[in-house]
Parts: sequence; C-alpha cells; structure tokens
Amino acid sequence: MSSKTLYDKIWDSHVVKQNEDDTCLIYIDRHLVQEVSTPVSFASLKQRGAKLRQPAKALAMVDHVLPTTIPSSNNRQHIADPQAKAMLIALENNVEDTGMPYISVNDKRQGILHIVGPEQGFTLPGTTLVCGDSHTATHGAFGSLAFGIGASECEKVFATQCLNQVKAKTMRITFSGELPLHVTAKDMALATIAKLGVSGGTGYAIEYAGDVIRKMSMEARMTLCNMTIEAGARVGMVAPDEVTFNYLQNRPMAPKGDLWDQAVNYWLTLPSDSDAIFDAEIEIDIDNLEPYVSWGTSPEHTISISHKIPQLADAKDDSTEASWRKALDYMDIKANAEIKGLKINKVFIGSCTNSRIEDLRAAAKVIIGKSVAENVLAIVVPGSGEVKAHAEAEGLDQIFMGAGFEWRAAGCSMCVAMNNDRLKPGERCASTSNRNFEGRQGVGGRTHLMSPAMAAAAAITGEITDVRELI
Repeated sequence: MSSKTLYDKIWDSHVVKQNEDDTCLIYIDRHLVQEVSTPVSFASLKQRGAKLRQPAKALAMVDHVLPTTIPSSNNRQHIADPQAKAMLIALENNVEDTGMPYISVNDKRQGILHIVGPEQGFTLPGTTLVCGDSHTATHGAFGSLAFGIGASECEKVFATQCLNQVKAKTMRITFSGELPLHVTAKDMALATIAKLGVSGGTGYAIEYAGDVIRKMSMEARMTLCNMTIEAGARVGMVAPDEVTFNYLQNRPMAPKGDLWDQAVNYWLTLPSDSDAIFDAEIEIDIDNLEPYVSWGTSPEHTISISHKIPQLADAKDDSTEASWRKALDYMDIKANAEIKGLKINKVFIGSCTNSRIEDLRAAAKVIIGKSVAENVLAIVVPGSGEVKAHAEAEGLDQIFMGAGFEWRAAGCSMCVAMNNDRLKPGERCASTSNRNFEGRQGVGGRTHLMSPAMAAAAAITGEITDVRELI
C-alpha cells in the first residue's frame, strides 16, 4: 500500500516474520508487568529454564491488589489479605531474579500501570506495547500500538520479545463539533460504546480523529482510548502531535538530547496518510452531547442523563430484550424510569480511566464549598503517587476531605474487587471506572459509570444528578 493508516505504519515496521497462516510474528518494544497476570508466566519460564530476552524493555509494579488505605507503619508492603500478599511477594521475587525494572509499592511513583507508564515516559509513539490487562489500549493515546495479552502471551514476550498476532482491520471514528460545557472524554467514550455496542469494534483497531481530538489534553485522550476495549476493539489510537510531544518531553524514561530530536522527527511521520483507506468509517456529532450514565450491567447499557431507561419493547431482538431484562433485575431498576434521581450508596473517583490530575480537578470544581450527602461513602483514589503529590500541592486533597471524601493512596481500588475496596451486595455506586459487569466492584454490587464531575455531583446530592444543574 502506498498510503497507510497509523496502525498500518506501526504494524508493518514491527513485523519480524509473515507466517503461512493469517498471523505475523511482531516485535514488542514495551511490556508492562503487574502482579495478577504474570505469576504463571514467570513460573513456566523458570520451569523451562528460559530467561527474559530483554528485561530492560519491561516495567513492573503492583496495582490491582494493593490496598489504598495507608497503614500506620506507612509501609504498603504490610498487606493483610494473604492472597494479595502472596502476589506482591511473587512479583518482587520475580523481578529480582530477572533484573526487570520495578517500581516498588513504597516508591513515590507507584500507581496504576496505565497511569505510571505514560507519566514516566515509558509509553512512546510508534512503539508496540503490551500488558496482561485489557485496558492497555490506554497507551494508544500516544500513537502507540498497545493491547492487552494473556498469561501465555506474557511468557512468550518474556522469552522472545515477540508475539504471533493477526493484523486487525482498521476503523476511524471521527468526532465532529465542539464538546458542550461539563461534557467530557468519558461521555464521548460512553456515547461511542452505546452507538457501536460491546462487539462493534471486534476485529478492528480504532483510530480516533477530528478537531476535538486534536484539541484534547493527553489525559482526555487516554480516557477515550482506555475504554476502546469496552467497544470490543483491542486497540484504540490517536495520532501523535505537539500535544503528545509536549507531554512526553523531559519525562524520566523518554529520549533526551539528540535522541529526542530524532524521535520527534520519526513520530511526525506516523499520522495516517491523508488518502489512507480505513476498513470502516464512523462519524459522531458531539455538538449536543450530554453527560452519559450507565444503567445496566454492560458498558453499552448507557444513556444520556436526560433520557429514560429503555423499555423492553425497544430492544432490537429477543437476545437484547433478555439481556436488558436480566440487567434491570440485577440493578433493581425499572424500564422507562428516569436515571436521574436514582439513590446511591457509594462514590468512587479513580481507576485507570479517570484518576489523573485533570480528572481530580474536574471533580473538585464540583464539590468545592459543598458536603457529601448523608449515608454516602465517597472515596478519591489518585492514579499514581505523582498524581497524588500534584493534587496535594494544588490543595485538591483539602477540598475533597473538607467535603467529606476519603483521600487515598494510589492504586486500582474499587475499580475491581481484588483489594479492600469493594461494594456490598445491593450497594449502588456512582463510579468513574470502566466496567459495570455483575460483581465487578463486589458481589451483588451495582455500578453506574460516569465522568468524575458527574460522580462528584452524585456524592453531593446522594443520587444520580445532572452536574450541569448543580454547578
């Protein structure tokens, strides 16, 4: 092909071998490693007597199982849960044995992989990046070909720094118009998933385009790419530009000096050619976009705040009707009812989707001078130690705590019920995370996905609220 998409350019430059079937052996530049997905990979590697081919190309840290409440000893290695403790110890032993770079739980940089990688300059345009976590698509915001992999694939990357993969088809989603006030990248992501469905992106690498994307901060681009997996696609990408370069320049692991200049010159060649042909093209007008909220047990079960929960009669087929009926029952809500005004028990502001400094600022702006509603537990969990320190330097922690929020240490926290933070059966949570599956935040817990500003509004009123009416 004379003209190529961003995805094509990175893929083609990383092909080591074209196999006889539909797969290619591609080289992997970066590997983010955490405690949940890799114990079996390390153990199998040792059993075979194999070594890591390029340990310096990896970066490891603990995020999923780490409690976000700080113990009196100030040592985050003191974990009460025996399974979580075993995972932490296993990862620390494995990185010590292999010489892999590791950010320890007591390091000020520690946090969620998908927050820390970009912060440290480990994530770079034009690279292939993998991790044993589905939300690795986050890093595509930098023009990286990033995707989640399984435990067996983690082992292959450890041993060979390569993977057999099937090249995806390409889809471009172009946003037209301007984002209305108090509407965010999270709302764009939820609206896109509602439009495509949870399988609409299956088999595709999605590139996000349009003037609104070019005007977005890196934090907003990461939020959008993060939720690509919820539309069925493993890869979500944004072409690198000056916004990308300004974010990365002088990051600890980013190129320096002449290498930086060489890197930028290469990165400037990566955007899709003007006449590149995509396998699918979708346009979404955002001029009238409203804040979005999920009502069911799938990220595609979302509506704008002014709309009612769907009626079963509106389902496109019997399968959809059955899934809606099941979701309504689990969530204990009624079809054709208002989503606005639904009472909540807990509020979670955090996760790899929405725990960056920009997200915390947006939430703090809503709650300043107000107080959390009675009988509502609200927690704020920064995505990394650096985000936490930045927020504290700006006084955001005082705004949150003054309003009655709990201010936590960095980690995945209530996004996934693998640590101390989880919902009890029947509890309803306004959450800035990315998934609302049954039991995702705790057995029997009910999750409503929304933006940080919307979650902050729910904390103040004690119910799902249109943030535009509160500010």
